[in-house]
Amino acid sequence: MAFVRRCARPMLAAVFVTGGYDQLRNPNGRAGLAARFVNRLAELTGLPDDPEMAVRANGAIMLAGGSLLAADRAPRLASLMLAAALIPTTVVGHDYWNRTDEAVAARDRVQFFKNLGLLGGLVLSAAATDRGPGRHACIAAGPAAGASGPCPS
Repeated sequence: MAFVRRCARPMLAAVFVTGGYDQLRNPNGRAGLAARFVNRLAELTGLPDDPEMAVRANGAIMLAGGSLLAADRAPRLASLMLAAALIPTTVVGHDYWNRTDEAVAARDRVQFFKNLGLLGGLVLSAAATDRGPGRHACIAAGPAAGASGPCPS
């Protein structure tokens, strides 16, 4: 299973590395979509009301998290970072339920559910360990299951 994770994590990370890089370099198109969300967030939290900066920050998180995940460094943290960045991106950028043009709504629906699938992959990546069944399974199995030696810590 460790081999599968080592192959799958870079594949999952690729969309975040490329998308994050694009957001850092070209935030303008997305800043318009993010403006309403960023304005509301600024009112509630006192954070700067700067949609372009918010898009760049989201891109930086995606680029950093994707790079960490692709390199298999801190994969749980990287997966959680990416999930945290993906949720507002999906809700703000692909709100198909608010679209009046059916073609645009259809496109955003596909992107929304694609991102939902990516979120599922990130949750699996965050939950996956490279230690086998884990300490709790070892303790539960106990000596009756033929466990020899101490359980992993």
